[in-house]
Amino acid sequence: MTSRSASGWVDLLDEEELAFIRRFILASGSLKELATAYEVSYPTLRLRLDRLIQKIEVFEKFRERSETERLLRAYYAEGKISDVIFESLLRSINPSQP
Repeated sequence: MTSRSASGWVDLLDEEELAFIRRFILASGSLKELATAYEVSYPTLRLRLDRLIQKIEVFEKFRERSETERLLRAYYAEGKISDVIFESLLRSINPSQP
């Protein structure tokens, strides 16, 4: 398989996130081993994994929404945008949302 489906959650991931998933799998899911490989603390690595999980959950939960909304929600899940900006942008693309 050489290309990714345009509708899959994998398309939300950047190269760094895909490399993280690859290393996670090669470490047999050991967060301790992965933290050592990345030379970060366990809590730092756990936060990174939690944000990645949230990004994937956003895609699954909001599959029927526009690509713009899914990307916005993914950026929010990653902590790349603040609550205020997220809510403002979400209202601008979905004026009917409270």
